[in-house]
This record gives sequence, C-alpha cells and structure tokens, in this order.
Amino acid sequence: MKLHELRDNPGAAKKRMRIGRGPGSGKGKTGGRGIKGQKSRSGVAINGYEGGQMPLYQRLPKRGFNKPNQKKFAVVNLGLIQKFVEAGKIDASAAVTEDALVASGLVRRKLDGIRVLAKGDFSAKLNIEVTGASKAAVEAVEKAGGSLTVTIAAAAE
Repeated sequence: MKLHELRDNPGAAKKRMRIGRGPGSGKGKTGGRGIKGQKSRSGVAINGYEGGQMPLYQRLPKRGFNKPNQKKFAVVNLGLIQKFVEAGKIDASAAVTEDALVASGLVRRKLDGIRVLAKGDFSAKLNIEVTGASKAAVEAVEKAGGSLTVTIAAAAE
C-alpha cells in the first residue's frame, strides 16, 4: 500500500447536502424549508416559544429553594484515607489536618472545609481534625483506636 492508495472505508465519510443549488439537486429553490412562514426565513430562534400562548416552563409552578449562604464541603471517605496511609502519602504518626489531606493530594481544595464520611474499611490509628464528619465516621475512627475531632460544631451535622 502506498500513500496515494489510502482511502476511507466505504460509507465512512458522507458527503454534505448542498442546499439551494437548483432544481436538479432535490434540495433547490426553498432548500427544504417549505414555503413562507417564520421558519422559512433566516435569523429564527424559537426554542420554547409557543406562539403567544404562555410557555410550558412558565405555566409550571416554581419549586425548591437554593440557600444563598450554603456551605460546600470537600468530601472524603475513610476508605480513601486508609489507602493513602497504606501508600505512605499520609503520615500516620502526626495529626491528620485538612492541610495534610490537601498536601497528600487526597483532596484538591478545602472549599468551606472537609467532611469525612464512613464509606470503606478503616483500620489506621489516626488523629483526624476536620470541619465535619458523619456519626458513623466518628464511630469507625474511634473503633480503630484513633480520634476524629470536628473543629466547627455547627458544620458537624
């Protein structure tokens, strides 16, 4: 095979339909737009417009609420902390703070704080200091012989 023999597989590249190129093309004159009307003209954007009727998205009731001062926590599971301890990325002898978790690469950024959840197996004896933790996570750390302190009481649950 030579360079000039290279070809696409048959049917791989479909040719573009050239619109408005005479009656012989099958898509000439009106170019597949029909006759007259808003959609036959250029510059039409009518998504969600229902011709003067109240649009569906306005007819439906509003629902829900977004808290303007909501806190966003970076979430970490105990199973991941265990893996990082085993890999030697987290120092088990020192206290595990939020800064230590960021430095190890387990969390990208702290956001409004780090919250620990109890997913995964955990057996390391660690002293963890974070902004939030689930009750199950606190129990799991204490069962393993460590301690989990939540720095801000309001963010705990």
